[in-house]
Amino acid sequence: MIGRIGKVTVVVLALAALAGCSRLGGGALDNEMSPETRAQLIANGAIADPNRSTLLDLFTNADDPNVTVEVNRYLWNATLEILDFMPIDAADPFSGVIVYGYGTPPGGGRAYRATVYITDPALDARSLRVALQSRGGPVSRDTSRAVEDAILTRARQLRIRDGDL
Repeated sequence: MIGRIGKVTVVVLALAALAGCSRLGGGALDNEMSPETRAQLIANGAIADPNRSTLLDLFTNADDPNVTVEVNRYLWNATLEILDFMPIDAADPFSGVIVYGYGTPPGGGRAYRATVYITDPALDARSLRVALQSRGGPVSRDTSRAVEDAILTRARQLRIRDGDL
């Protein structure tokens, strides 16, 4: 019995030693590979090409979010101008979100608060989302659409003024 346990112990220790040796000087790590070797392996199809584009790449966002700004400046400025009667609670120009506190529009008696989300760099109605709420709850879709239309109209005026058309 002791002979059998001794053999099993030797086999287990040998396997553990082999597993531990896999990183010791046996093979080069990926970042230690020379550029020539990497190019050769990519050409032979042994490793994937990091610059290869596929159909699935259309659905992934590989851009660094710290570098790219995906907010239309005209929509951003128009939103600030149209909703200037509301206090700004939070604003993030990198994500395109502006959160407003309760404010009463000039000539109105009802207080509103809003959250505006600018989703795209295009000056387009699909790039703008406005969520309005009064103290009594969400407002009608027509009211939200009227605010969106006012922001879009002002954004187009700002763009025309800058002569970008």
